[in-house]
Amino acid sequence: MKITRVNTPPTHISIYENWDGPGSDDIEDKLSPQHVEDVVEIFQTPLTGHYNWDYASADGRIRKLYRLGKELNWNADFDLDWSQDFPRSEIPMDESFNPFNGWAPFEALSDDEKLRFGWHNLAWMLAQFMHGEQGALLVASQLASCAPTYDAKLYAASQTFDEARHVEAFTRYLQEKIGILYPVNPNLKSLLDKILSDPRWDLKFIGMQIIIEGLALAAFNTLKLTAKDPLLKQLVHLVIRDEARHVTFGVNYLEDFVKSLSQEELEERAHFAYEACVVMRERLVSTEVFEHFGWDVEEAREQVLSSAIMGQFRNLLFTRIMPNLKRIGLLTESVRPRFEALGLLQFENLVDDGEVDWAELSRPLYE
Repeated sequence: MKITRVNTPPTHISIYENWDGPGSDDIEDKLSPQHVEDVVEIFQTPLTGHYNWDYASADGRIRKLYRLGKELNWNADFDLDWSQDFPRSEIPMDESFNPFNGWAPFEALSDDEKLRFGWHNLAWMLAQFMHGEQGALLVASQLASCAPTYDAKLYAASQTFDEARHVEAFTRYLQEKIGILYPVNPNLKSLLDKILSDPRWDLKFIGMQIIIEGLALAAFNTLKLTAKDPLLKQLVHLVIRDEARHVTFGVNYLEDFVKSLSQEELEERAHFAYEACVVMRERLVSTEVFEHFGWDVEEAREQVLSSAIMGQFRNLLFTRIMPNLKRIGLLTESVRPRFEALGLLQFENLVDDGEVDWAELSRPLYE
């Protein structure tokens, strides 16, 4: 096994097969399994761990989530039908959700290039999910060590396994069904770096369980509605079941802890949550795809940001996060105007994930 250590993540697109859309003869960066090597980037963290010598369960909600996690485990090898192949001659997503419809550079593409764009756009989206799930895997493993209570340690351990399964499933889909792997988006990477390298366990909860996982949960629900491939819909359905428990865990665990913080500590967490939301809004712009197709990146970015469809999509993603931040107590008076300027404060009174719908979370994987 060859291990290559790097100081920054790769920036190139990896192609796992000799396919990059109909009509493409570009073989640059195409990889075969023999070419694959382990590329690792080292990060340092001053992690403060906690033993817990009181093995009594103090929080029935968290323990019940842990039990559900055990009961509803799924296996990517057996619970997904990988024999299904969605035709590569078809655009893989609902075209009515394409923010570039009617935009001159996109309309100038041939039909084959529009098809290739559709697959690249999906590949980029799924790659960011995959990279984010690896970040969640690393954070959950940290929480198993640094979360102070017994119940939280057990749940974080079960979440670590969930996240490993998500990375596995998205990686397999990208490699076997699409064959295109995009690098991690810099905005997502910067937030993961902050969460992983911060010594405060509660900030890890806020950044991962509330912001990243909350946004991902809403994005997965949208993908489930707009993807055309039955296999991808099935994969995302299983991931959604897990993520719903993860977000609920974060809300339930943090709402009591945040009350114990000083005003200065509270404001520090509130401003971190705001900055994390700003970063994640930019994470939704597929800059790397624009570059690959030779578009003017800033013009393409403006097209996305001004698109009514993408505006609705971005707002939809935060319908899950804002009420959770309010429930926890992180919508302080100092950050409320900033969220208002982003147009996100309107969602604060929607249903949060603190009220557990046990019947919904307990449903069998398949009914």
